[in-house]
This record gives sequence, structure tokens and C-alpha cells, in this order.
Amino acid sequence: MATSKSEVISVRVEPPIKEALQVAANLEMRSLANMVEVMVVAYCRSQGYPLTGIPSDALPATLTKGSQVD
Repeated sequence: MATSKSEVISVRVEPPIKEALQVAANLEMRSLANMVEVMVVAYCRSQGYPLTGIPSDALPATLTKGSQVD
């Protein structure tokens, strides 16, 4: 299976938001970037937004701390 390069995005957040993301990432044993990706995927799924062009098995399925994701 061919893999495509990931895209780079840059986002500014307030220090408490970054700290909360880092805590969540540490608890999930993920990188900060991967934690953001998991959260975006979970949000898109919960809101019914399409995640097209990506095989569903390539996307994170759930967050382990009790969040429900389809």
C-alpha cells in the first residue's frame, strides 16, 4: 500500500491549551501531533463530517480515556 506524505499545519494556542494537550498526549502515550490528529478525527466522526480519501483503518479509532467515537 502506498503511503502519502503527511501535511504540516501550524496552530497557535494559549499556553494552558498546549499544556492540556501535552498532558493528554502523555497519558495516551502519544506525541503531541498524534494526539491532535486523534482528537480531530474523533471530533469529525462525532459530528458526522466526512473523512474522505483515507482508509478507515488508517485513522485512529478511539481515545482510551472514556471518549466515545464511532
